[in-house]
Amino acid sequence: MTKISTSLTALTLLLACSPVAWAQDKVMDLGKQAYQECIACHSVKPGENGVGPSLAGVYGTKAGEVPGFRFSGPMKRSGLTGNAETLDKYLENPQALIPGTRMPYSGMADAEKRAALVKYIETLK
Repeated sequence: MTKISTSLTALTLLLACSPVAWAQDKVMDLGKQAYQECIACHSVKPGENGVGPSLAGVYGTKAGEVPGFRFSGPMKRSGLTGNAETLDKYLENPQALIPGTRMPYSGMADAEKRAALVKYIETLK
């Protein structure tokens, strides 16, 4: 009887966690898709800067501090940190958050897509 009880408990936990894992996978997939708008200028590999800085390690880092990339004065002086709120606002309208930034991107209007992209960026180390 104990084996059956243990098996049922394990199965119940597995089924309860599956929707959460599925939702997280869906968000990651959407984030990776959203990144396609960024790929021309930004790498996800550490230290691989292009027209824009590598996005690896941006989350949690002070703005303008990605090694090896020359940031604009306004970006360096912004005092911002790459957290969920800041990245969401920046991706929505870079020029509104940091006037004078060199990022030539008009913004991502879709809030769900932005949130997924921020979650994806958070995973990049």
